Amino acid sequence: DPEAKEETTRIYGERDDLLLCDSPEAALKGADALVVATEWKLFRSPNFDTIAEQLSSPVIFDGRNIYDPAYLKSRGFSYYGVGRGIIDAK
Repeated sequence: DPEAKEETTRIYGERDDLLLCDSPEAALKGADALVVATEWKLFRSPNFDTIAEQLSSPVIFDGRNIYDPAYLKSRGFSYYGVGRGIIDAK
């Protein structure tokens, strides 16, 4: 959440077990999966090529069901829409 960075730092301070990033792309680098927990407009039309390049494997957990499962499957993602069931690229 781009708006929460300052408040999170105020509450938790600087910690080795907490990584706060300046952009969604920075948060993806080397991550095992993308978890979508907000419906912010910023996250509605991401660059899925960038997401696939940054993640260690193309896995998306969509807690807001804002992405099209069939489209993501066609792009090689394993997609887990909360309440939708599983759509796996394999």
